[in-house]
Amino acid sequence: MYKRGPVSCRPGFKGEKPMEYLILILIGLLAAALGALIGIGGGVIIVPLLIFFGIDMGVLDRITPQTAVGTSSLVLIVIGFSAMMSYGRSNQLDRKNGTLFLIGIMPGAFVGSYASRLFTADSFNLYFGLFLMFLSTILILRNRIRPITLFQDDRYVKPHVDHMGEVHHYGFAPWIAVTSTFIVGFFTGLFGIGGGALMTPLMLIAFRMPASIAIGTSMMMVFFSGLSAASGHVLQGNVDYWYAAFILPAAFLGAKIGVWINQKFKSDSLVVVLRTVLMLLGIYMILQTILQR
Repeated sequence: MYKRGPVSCRPGFKGEKPMEYLILILIGLLAAALGALIGIGGGVIIVPLLIFFGIDMGVLDRITPQTAVGTSSLVLIVIGFSAMMSYGRSNQLDRKNGTLFLIGIMPGAFVGSYASRLFTADSFNLYFGLFLMFLSTILILRNRIRPITLFQDDRYVKPHVDHMGEVHHYGFAPWIAVTSTFIVGFFTGLFGIGGGALMTPLMLIAFRMPASIAIGTSMMMVFFSGLSAASGHVLQGNVDYWYAAFILPAAFLGAKIGVWINQKFKSDSLVVVLRTVLMLLGIYMILQTILQR
């Protein structure tokens, strides 16, 4: 298992420089803005950047795979809350089905947070790299795959009005929602990603929810799954509170910016950039593992 020293919340560690704080602030701002914009949360950006600047570059010298995941989970609470409140005010949130999703995603995230202790630095890079490539593929295909009707159940179909006043009809059996979101929650806690990167495509393709509502509801999942995953990581001592203190305010602001851009402009071009970055990050992390052996 990857060995790490005790995590502290006290400032003033030897060797810390203002550049560290600037990097942490930029990570929080960028990850939250992109995460809130397209409903992925931002953990898929926070974790690899913390790993890169921590383990690979040695700039953030207290980062391990576990602290990267744990600190990301804590930050996702702020990103999710900020974006959830903004989307909720503009009627881009399906609270009823979102509550149903929580029954699966919260226990799944808690279980996943404990499974993360099994990672070594090398194995984390390998599996997280593969996971990033998988997410990139999902982002490439999510607008090309037609919503499937397999999981739709006429007994649960109800009208939902989005922020533009358009009425959408969809519905699905509760057991399908709970089972699928438990799996999503497990990966949320395992990798510290918030669940939005998986929940948004799941809601679009399997549950036939419109994008405007799926993105807002996804941020609700990010908030609550972040709460659950962060609880598990806090209990294990996997959170660096001093680093988080710089990321959190920037993440709160970044989430507000992402929601504002989502409501004003089309986010398609940014999705293209994001999926390209995720693919490159995934390849980089896998190559790092192979070359270090």
